[in-house]
Formats: sequence, structure tokens, C-alpha cells
Amino acid sequence: MAWSWRLEKAGGEVAGTSEETFSTQADAESWLGENWRGLKGDGIDKVVLVDGDRTVYPMSLDEPA
Repeated sequence: MAWSWRLEKAGGEVAGTSEETFSTQADAESWLGENWRGLKGDGIDKVVLVDGDRTVYPMSLDEPA
């Protein structure tokens, strides 16, 4: 399967998916680690890791308090 990130704005509005797809979960997570600040700056509040059609986990882009 192909791993990717679903991008969501406040309130759960879907804003698209990551421009790249990844062959492994680790590659997808590394990409997010490098790009989350830019996504947050673009108004993305939450990302959801998906593997094909399967939802793996959601993650907030808010910085911890």
C-alpha cells in the first residue's frame, strides 16, 4: 500500500492530502517531521496517516503546551 497524510483544517474540513506518497510508515513520519511547521503555517491543524484506504492515526499539529 501507499502511505500518505490527509490534511485537515479546523473543524475537520479536509484540505487535501500530502503531495507525496511513501512506501513505508517511517518515510511518511519523517516527511511530516520535516514539513509540519509549513503545513501549520498553511492553516492545517491536523493530519491523519493513511495506508491506502486504512486510517492509521490522527495527529494534531498544535505545539505542546
